[in-house]
Amino acid sequence: MAHKKQEIFSDFDLAFVAHPVNKSLNRKVNRDAVRQSVKSLILTDYYERPFKSNIGCSIRYMLFENYGQPAMRQQMQNAIREVIRNYEPRADVLEVLVEDRPDLNALTISVAFMVINDPDPIILDVLLERVR
Repeated sequence: MAHKKQEIFSDFDLAFVAHPVNKSLNRKVNRDAVRQSVKSLILTDYYERPFKSNIGCSIRYMLFENYGQPAMRQQMQNAIREVIRNYEPRADVLEVLVEDRPDLNALTISVAFMVINDPDPIILDVLLERVR
């Protein structure tokens, strides 16, 4: 008898795509659910979520700062660590790297974290671009 992999964590897919057969919203489970949640927290600004104005890290506001200063990079890394630590208990952050991409007017953020009850680490890469 084959064992189905146990679903520990489950969230709905933020793409809001309907399942082709049963027409319900698609779900993300386990590692994918936590990865989606961490990415959502990183991209959330303060006061963006109604009735939960304290959730966010406002990393987009830091896009226009001077990256030559090591203190700025450290401030970004600390903000990302703090929002994940405070609002995503399923993830344990291992490392946060912020890389300046001046040729693209962007930042590359790499977050390595472990999911509870999962032995393999996850590496999430997020590209933040300046649009102004």
